Amino acid sequence: MTDSEAIEDRAKVLVVDDDERNLLAITHVLEDVADVVVATSGEEALRQLLKTEFAVILLDVYMPGIDGYETAQIIRSREQTKRVPIVFLSAVNKESEHLRRGYSMGAVDYVFKPVEPLVIRSKVAVFVDLFLMTREIQRKARQEQALLDANLRANAERLRVEQELRLAEQRQAAIIESLPIILYLEEIDADPRIPKFVSGNFQALTGYAFEDIQRTPTLWVERLHPADRERAVEALGARRSGQSLSVEYRWQCADGEYKHFLDQAVLLRDSFGNPVEFAGTLLDVTDRKDLESQLTQARKMDAIGQLTGGIAHDFNNLLAAVLGGLGMIERRVPLSEDQAKIVGMTRHAAEQGAELVKHLLAFARRQKLEPASIRIPRLAQTVTSLLAHTLGGMVELKWELSDPLSPVYADAAQLELAVMNLIINARDAMPEGGVVTVAAEDREIVEQIGRTGLKPGHYVVIGVGDTGCGIAPEMIQQVLEPFFTTKPVGKGTGLGLSMVYGFAQQSGGEVRVDSELGKGTCVEIWLPRAPETATEMVLAIADEAMDAAAVAMKILLVDDHDGVRATTAALLEDLGHQVIHVTEGAHALDAFRQDPAAFDLLITDYAMPRMSGAELVRQIRGESADFPALIITGYAQADLDASENTDLRFLTKPFTAEQLKAALRERR
Repeated sequence: MTDSEAIEDRAKVLVVDDDERNLLAITHVLEDVADVVVATSGEEALRQLLKTEFAVILLDVYMPGIDGYETAQIIRSREQTKRVPIVFLSAVNKESEHLRRGYSMGAVDYVFKPVEPLVIRSKVAVFVDLFLMTREIQRKARQEQALLDANLRANAERLRVEQELRLAEQRQAAIIESLPIILYLEEIDADPRIPKFVSGNFQALTGYAFEDIQRTPTLWVERLHPADRERAVEALGARRSGQSLSVEYRWQCADGEYKHFLDQAVLLRDSFGNPVEFAGTLLDVTDRKDLESQLTQARKMDAIGQLTGGIAHDFNNLLAAVLGGLGMIERRVPLSEDQAKIVGMTRHAAEQGAELVKHLLAFARRQKLEPASIRIPRLAQTVTSLLAHTLGGMVELKWELSDPLSPVYADAAQLELAVMNLIINARDAMPEGGVVTVAAEDREIVEQIGRTGLKPGHYVVIGVGDTGCGIAPEMIQQVLEPFFTTKPVGKGTGLGLSMVYGFAQQSGGEVRVDSELGKGTCVEIWLPRAPETATEMVLAIADEAMDAAAVAMKILLVDDHDGVRATTAALLEDLGHQVIHVTEGAHALDAFRQDPAAFDLLITDYAMPRMSGAELVRQIRGESADFPALIITGYAQADLDASENTDLRFLTKPFTAEQLKAALRERR
């Protein structure tokens, strides 16, 4: 051992005494036994203990500040110093009571001053030897550990490879467990299908434990969707010929829900080319199929929207001309009973055409909605009154409204139409009669879960249920599509539910359909709860007195469609107004500039060549800021420059005489 190592190996003794003479004497006695570190107070002793490891502590009992007993108590309370031996030094208090106190504070010995050098040297030497022996044992243990580590490093490469392989297997297993996929091995002659090995979370994917499949070999085929069973079984059987398998099918999980699985497998062969087993994957593609369905639905809606936007303007102009002409005939020509019946049938057909366009706009979400706060009890009264003579004596309409029930935020007219559509559909599903139940309650979505399109928030749910024939599971998604209907030809357009769906989507809600064959159907409309600041919708009542006292006006009418312009002008004249009508905006602007005082009101079409109705209003109001204007439109997406013209009244074609009168009252 070198001198430096010997110095490092010497033990250290901490001597604590407030008398420097005692410290000097003890240091002189112990300097051959160990390195002596001195401290003149309890505080200094504690600081030394934080820096150095000691074989034994010689601690004076009485010192200013922290005395020996308190210092010993603190030393014993610290994890790193609680095992260091403490020998108390005392010049007084040799009574047994003080000795017991010292030993209770953790002392291993008690030495009285004046200290006998031989005694203190002997006592300290024992603790130093014990300390050195303990350190030597630790050193030998480290050496043995070093030898063991060296031996382990000899096999390090083999262990590293094994560990990396094990880690790779664990990672692979964890990845497979987290994915909606199952890896399987299957015997080539397994009939019925029973995989002999699966990896991944089989139960999370199917709801069944793998042991359930093994105990019931026919379970897999039995849970296939009836529409997919034959195709899937045929594809599975074709594997034996060496063909690769790739087939999608629906499979009913333990919770009764169907999932879409993509089943892919290949035939494994040995080195001689003999078939051994099938290796495959079962992937849950339900989310992908749902997204595909949503994309298809969105494309259908966009196609309907584009179609509707393209034809609505022209179609509404035609209907406006037809209905206006029929109104002129009814007002100006005396009709016999048969003639009036024919005109009435023609009017009914034209009105049905107008409703058809509205339904298309509702599905395509291109109608102009005016949402307001609507109280469901008031809606119930209105709908019940409207359907009193429609449901017939065999169908009972029952309302179940929760208490309390929040008002809903939606377009009142469209909500009434949607609820009536659902009630009439429920009636048609019960040809033998029954009960149609309309229930409404508040519900809250805290977080968006799964594939629902609803955002977190408060909703009012209106559910219309029947006890009729129900809808087959594979048709539930189709019933929301436009023109799909299970009714006979001539009994429906197939736009009722699709209109409800489009209205709900446009209003910030959604439609959910729950049905079971033979037991009935429940269609729920989820709509946002009305904010507290929303204006409550109150149905306007026509003021006949105002109609009777209507003041004749001089009206400038602009419309590029000859039929609409002629019938609208005739209707205005029948209402007692003077009308000047032109075919385009430029002519109307010239007429207004020649004599602005000659007109009380401008009525203009919105979509016209060269100058739109909104632009015409803008230019006229540039010269007369408060000039009254009414825009009539059959265009599906007309926002009518609302951001620039906040004081515009819009009237949608085709309109009735009552609607026109109401619009004129608002413009005066």
